[in-house]
Amino acid sequence: MLKKPNLSFWQIFNMNVGFLGIQFSFGLQQTAVNPIFSFLGASHEDLPLLNLAGPVTGLIIQPIIGAISDKTWSPRWGRRKPFFLIGALIGSLCLFAFPYSPSLWFAVGLLWILDVGNNMAMEPYRAFVGDKLPNKQLSFGYQMQSLFVGAGIVLANASIFLFQDWFGGAETITENATVIPKWLYYSFFIGAILSVSTILWSVIKTPEIPPSDKELEEIKKHNALPFIQRIKNPFSEIVQAIKDMPKFMWKLSAVYLFQWYALFIYWQFISPMFEESMGFDKSQALSQAAKMNTTYNISTIVFALALVPLALKWGGKKVYVLSLFLTGIAMLSIPHIQDPMYVILPMILFGIGWAAMMGIPYSMVSKIVPQERRGVYMGILNMMIVIPMGIQTVTFGPIVKNLLNNSAINAILLGGALFVIAGFLAFRLKEPKEVNKNEVLSSKI
Repeated sequence: MLKKPNLSFWQIFNMNVGFLGIQFSFGLQQTAVNPIFSFLGASHEDLPLLNLAGPVTGLIIQPIIGAISDKTWSPRWGRRKPFFLIGALIGSLCLFAFPYSPSLWFAVGLLWILDVGNNMAMEPYRAFVGDKLPNKQLSFGYQMQSLFVGAGIVLANASIFLFQDWFGGAETITENATVIPKWLYYSFFIGAILSVSTILWSVIKTPEIPPSDKELEEIKKHNALPFIQRIKNPFSEIVQAIKDMPKFMWKLSAVYLFQWYALFIYWQFISPMFEESMGFDKSQALSQAAKMNTTYNISTIVFALALVPLALKWGGKKVYVLSLFLTGIAMLSIPHIQDPMYVILPMILFGIGWAAMMGIPYSMVSKIVPQERRGVYMGILNMMIVIPMGIQTVTFGPIVKNLLNNSAINAILLGGALFVIAGFLAFRLKEPKEVNKNEVLSSKI
């Protein structure tokens, strides 16, 4: 395999700029989509199931796109770029349309399409970074991606409360209102523009590394197969990759089960929680949630690259474990705080945790999977994210209604407890060592 050259700071920066647009869209999904569902008539117990789009599309789209991109090469367009460019275009169109949703189920349908676009863009992007960087720069590359994760979500959330302040006027959303406030439109329009423009920046600025002769031969063999066989192959690739998966990833999946279940609770219930804990109306609660999400993502930006030397000194596992405990402490604290200003403190802890969660596991996994299967394994890693989310969307509605007294405060507290459990499970992880592609399948990590 061709030895990968070290890249400069700005080369790694330009490579990851596209994540800004993807994560702006994701930030709107975190903060604005569930309040929009509420504006259009959804109740608390409806919210988990209405978010089923994310887990289902992630489970299906990301591993399939990863497997397909592993077997793709165009001298003009590359291997990963066509997929995240098409995904960005789909996402952009949905973001333009979202605030015009005339009914709840129209908005839910758009969320499904938006998630298809975002997942189509995100998975090849994860593999793209791994393709370009030598192993010793992987931690830096994925933490740079974490920085753009934070930056995109910061801009999305900041736009929400700033536009409300600038254009909301005296507009108040009552309990029984079924209208999307006009000031919220502008955030979606900006997201639609960034979705395409930032991806184009990375596409233009960053050339892909051509496949090796052996990889190229495999790609040509795949392209020579009958069309039906080429359709079936990605599914076979996914099944075989799961069978060959290193033990490290199986242990990580247990951590992810609790981590991502808890994160989905947070995104769904942080805005309703402020209605309960601070007595805000829906509009005020949305603005407060946007401010808090902005705070934790600013923290992510500040700490993302700072975690790189810590991970190199102490090991990625220790930093990751600490991040899970910090996030758990943050979620357990928020419902007990009555002054909106003091919520900033746990949000800083949440942001440190988010920076680690969005970078360190990817760099650890990228070191132990073979280059020619990186796309499919990054897709499988995403399956470990969306399966807990899927479980949450199906199970948490009845849990909130029957066990948590239909309380958003109790939901957030449960999420904090789940993060603590994830932290203890992460102690079981063993720091992966770099292995070559012939050793991966027999790895006993």
